[in-house]
Amino acid sequence: MNLDDPNLYLNRELSWLDFNERVLEEAFDKENPVFERLKFLSITSSNLDEFFMIRVAGLKEQQEAGYTGIDPSGMTATEQLKAISIKVHEMVERQNNCLHRSLLPALKKENIFFLKPEEFDNEQKEYIERYFTDTVYPVVTPMAIDQSRPFPFLQNKSINLGVVFDQKDQSLFAVVQIPPVLPRLIKLPSKKGQCFTFMGDILKSHMNRLFSGYPIKDIHAFRITRNADLSIEEEDEHDLLIEIEKSLQRRRWGFPVRLEIEKGMNVELREYLKEMLELTDEDIYISGTPLDLTLWMKFVQLKGFDNLRYPKALPQASPDLYGQNDLFKIVRDEDIMLHHPFESFKHISDLVYKAAEDPRVLAIKQTLYRVSGNSSIIDALVHAANSGKQVTVLVEIKARFDEESNIQWAKMLERAGCHVVYGLVGLKTHAKMLLIVREEDDGIKRYLHLSTGNYNDTTAKLYTDIGLLTVRDQLTTDASALFNVLTGYSLPPRWKTFAVAPYNLRETFLRLVQSEIDNAARGYEARIIIKINSLLDKECIKKLYEASIAGVRIDLIVRGICCLKSGIEGVSDNIRVISIVGRYLEHSRIFYFQNRDNPKFFLSSADLMPRNLDRRIEVMFPVEDERLKKRLKSILEIVLKDTVKARLQFPDGKYKKVDRRGKPLVNSQEVLHKAAISRLRKFEKERISGLASNPVLRSREKS
Repeated sequence: MNLDDPNLYLNRELSWLDFNERVLEEAFDKENPVFERLKFLSITSSNLDEFFMIRVAGLKEQQEAGYTGIDPSGMTATEQLKAISIKVHEMVERQNNCLHRSLLPALKKENIFFLKPEEFDNEQKEYIERYFTDTVYPVVTPMAIDQSRPFPFLQNKSINLGVVFDQKDQSLFAVVQIPPVLPRLIKLPSKKGQCFTFMGDILKSHMNRLFSGYPIKDIHAFRITRNADLSIEEEDEHDLLIEIEKSLQRRRWGFPVRLEIEKGMNVELREYLKEMLELTDEDIYISGTPLDLTLWMKFVQLKGFDNLRYPKALPQASPDLYGQNDLFKIVRDEDIMLHHPFESFKHISDLVYKAAEDPRVLAIKQTLYRVSGNSSIIDALVHAANSGKQVTVLVEIKARFDEESNIQWAKMLERAGCHVVYGLVGLKTHAKMLLIVREEDDGIKRYLHLSTGNYNDTTAKLYTDIGLLTVRDQLTTDASALFNVLTGYSLPPRWKTFAVAPYNLRETFLRLVQSEIDNAARGYEARIIIKINSLLDKECIKKLYEASIAGVRIDLIVRGICCLKSGIEGVSDNIRVISIVGRYLEHSRIFYFQNRDNPKFFLSSADLMPRNLDRRIEVMFPVEDERLKKRLKSILEIVLKDTVKARLQFPDGKYKKVDRRGKPLVNSQEVLHKAAISRLRKFEKERISGLASNPVLRSREKS
């Protein structure tokens, strides 16, 4: 069997578009509350923006350079761009149908209306007249285009109105940008229900005030997406921080990769924009009103209307840490696992605050990749530095689209007295580590937190991630050694328990799969379960194919890109692939190897993608506590039983909802949240009723 056959691999870009289609399915799903459906619609639009700014832009650069190489699925850049255009045109049509045929009518039933200017009553007309005169008119800038005033530069993702004037002798055009400082949706006074109108419609209805004396023929909205991938030659830069700041400015000037236009746009205007932006018909996407569906993400934050959202699901306290003052003693006694968002991320920021105030703590070291806007972790680190602790923070300022935010955090930490570093040249640091060094009666003790997700208060409530708190010597020794590699001149050591990209993570994974292949050859039952965000690396996929051919049973839970094809007779018929798209974004990476009924479990910051395995600092680490191993196995089993939000991959790469017939309805995310509630209630009950007879609880109560 030729495992290099392109027919065995799915194209990365088309697989990602299939994932975005699964997100769009959630916007169509009437079992979701209508505001949540609007969120999913907004997410599909935001996802497409990034896809065009990075992936499509990269393919266009390959095409421009004359690159004729093929990807593992056998497609050239030109072929990929053509296939992408076809698929995205279909997706955009589905997005528009979802909004106009399903969501807006559903909102209307809830007395939420979106009005055109011609639908305003007298009070609303007067309100908008005042609003335009007092607020919009002073801000907006009409830009005429003629021989002395060339076509203006229009910023990435800005929404503009193209104006065509009714002139007999020549074609005159103008552009009016919808000011980004003004809201896209305007709330109108109304005696019944909630009424809104779009800023674009307000401008259209008042355009004659911006171009008095010039009769207007047509007005249509359009939006440009530009290349936004930062290209930085780190080896040639003396100051990475300064170069990143310069590159952020250049991002606004990238070449156009997509033009979105309103349905019914004047042909003359469309052709003019296509010529000015140097795009083709394949690059033009026709949309309904409004352009840019990401505006709905802000709209659904409208106060009230809780009945139109998911029921509240608060993160629970961990029974292992609940009500404890001496967190160090708890972690010293046993490994602790936290499963977010079902369990609270606040335990981690509390740990850093405790470390800041503890006179025995000598040093704190941490990696930061993406941080929330109002970060309790940053506050805790600043507090630690102000308390005289030695605080070292690796801030990854190359984290895409978070560069500007991370630069600000880095400067703030430096001002507080933290030692801030930016990692290794040519590599992003994506590993999630927190190391606390404490002086104790029996010597120096290191407390370590490792995680699959970022130290981000916001995403910790939205993403599923797993963290481990431990004092195990082999793990803490590896963490100390890795921090030395990141912050100083230190060659990578022989890791005791870590697998670290780009040094040995891929090799470790391949070796673990090979071990299951060997077990199957010796007649043992062999099993692999992997839960990740993306599966793209060809070498890893080939090894999984080899395992399937050898009889290893494999379950893959892959949220997004999956270039492996499951269910191909004689190649991958022992592989099952599912994707979970639901209320929370599936982000945890879990690896299970049966290992002759002595299971090995690993957690990781890395997906199985070349960028993770070759161009990032990533960590895969073992979970060795038997109690936690059982819990991880339970999590995987619950996810694999999902019949509500799971989609099953078929041999052609397409996904369909799991067949529910004869099976109970299982929404794995809801089950895991209920499990977190049950664990805490059980602990509280035991603490009240069984305190006297439970030495573990009794010792915790004393602490």
